[in-house]
Amino acid sequence: MLIHPTKKTNMRKLFNILAVVSMVLTGTIACQQPAQERETATEKVSEKLEFKVTTVMKPLNGKHELAPLPYAHDALEPYIDKMTMEIHHGRHHQAYVTNVNNAIAGTEMETMSLEDIFKTMSKYPMAVRNNGGGHWNHHLFWEIMAPNAGGKPSGDLLAAIEKHFGSFESFQEKFSQAGATRFGSGWAWLIVDANGDLQVTSTPNQDNPLMDVADVQGMPILGVDVWEHAYYLKYQNRRPEYLSNFWNVINWPEVERRYHEIVK
Repeated sequence: MLIHPTKKTNMRKLFNILAVVSMVLTGTIACQQPAQERETATEKVSEKLEFKVTTVMKPLNGKHELAPLPYAHDALEPYIDKMTMEIHHGRHHQAYVTNVNNAIAGTEMETMSLEDIFKTMSKYPMAVRNNGGGHWNHHLFWEIMAPNAGGKPSGDLLAAIEKHFGSFESFQEKFSQAGATRFGSGWAWLIVDANGDLQVTSTPNQDNPLMDVADVQGMPILGVDVWEHAYYLKYQNRRPEYLSNFWNVINWPEVERRYHEIVK
């Protein structure tokens, strides 16, 4: 049967239209699928980052305060000298407290804990990140050190360290390496992540693993300050020596207490 030329043209146009529609629909489905996968991946990451936070540093009447050292300024001699402790605590830490109070004044942050601020740190001013982080980090630092300390942890924490790092000595090496290789200023940490596992990590400046800007997130149970003001008077540029001596002042019962609060 012969088909009129006009009908042929119309059928050809219809075929082309249907082909285009098919391509568009296929492309739309193909584009939607990765987006759905990305959304699912994002949900998984969000779930993973819900690690347990056990400390709460909240301002009193809108202001944070500098707590006294839990020991005398010379109590950590000969590993950390008296003058360093006086300057580090009384001047540097006090400056972080003063500056974070100025940064949160008149804002919603006057009633928020630092831990809640850290969860969405990326949306708050850099002054809060630097000084709020400095206040939180140093508060932990003073408490995880003590005179007549050092040695090894015991019980569940030692078992967890040996499980995740192979041995306590391997953990020491990895932790010291994290501090020694942190370029410029910052901190090295032992954290408990969202899975309840131990990890060693480091952060620049006054960042910490509680912040959403951190590459590795979790609850710190041990930290060491590798800013030069923490060691320069005694050790000058010998950061590895400072880190080696840090093991002599670690208050392992306090670190263990923090660990148990998370995993209990």
